Amino acid sequence: MAAPDLVIPVREGAASEELRYALRSVAAHLPHGRVWLVGHRPPWAVNVEHLPTRQTGTKYQNTTAAVRAACEHPGVSEQFVLSNDDFFLMHPQPDGMPVLHRGPVRNVEAYYAARASGLYLRGMRDTARLLVSLGHPDPMSYELHVPMTVDKAGMLAALDTGRHLAVVHKRTLYGNLAGLGGTQIRDVKVLHRAPHGYGPNSRFLSTMPDSFANGHVGQFIRDAFRRPSPYEKPAGRR
Repeated sequence: MAAPDLVIPVREGAASEELRYALRSVAAHLPHGRVWLVGHRPPWAVNVEHLPTRQTGTKYQNTTAAVRAACEHPGVSEQFVLSNDDFFLMHPQPDGMPVLHRGPVRNVEAYYAARASGLYLRGMRDTARLLVSLGHPDPMSYELHVPMTVDKAGMLAALDTGRHLAVVHKRTLYGNLAGLGGTQIRDVKVLHRAPHGYGPNSRFLSTMPDSFANGHVGQFIRDAFRRPSPYEKPAGRR
């Protein structure tokens, strides 16, 4: 069976260095088919498919539109790996991406409610209420900063189900409606510059722009993937 394609939504005007290293990590560690950049394609990116999208909404609406565009495009494989431009695979995944979740939404909600409010938390609560109404009394959160393998038809059905929500947690909605199950892990996002919270045994990492550019974790990732991938122009080419 052919390896699934890789789909990465990329916002317009995004700094591209995280994406460069995300692609290096995929090339090194994950069997995959074609690479699809949905939205923006930086000028150095080669050997990738590009699916332009309009980015006129919130970041949540834009990423949802990008995922829908990938699901509706006939060239994208029926199963694909949904990733972000700041997700890094630090160890080989020869059998493809494992199914991972963050535990019950109620626990993740409590974590965020103690620290912040806003559209993201509202979307989490709205998505959980929708899932409860659909017969999932204690839904799992799939909002991890790691790649996720999705089925096009199942994701489209999830997006249609949550179309009325201002912010839909699409990975969580899809994961529960599809009955994915999986293994619980802590989230891998590194928000800070300090050299803690990760290490050589970390299978996956994700960064913020500052922690990637200026933090210890960014240097750790750059050191791990010094060799250019097939998805970037050779040095000196324009």
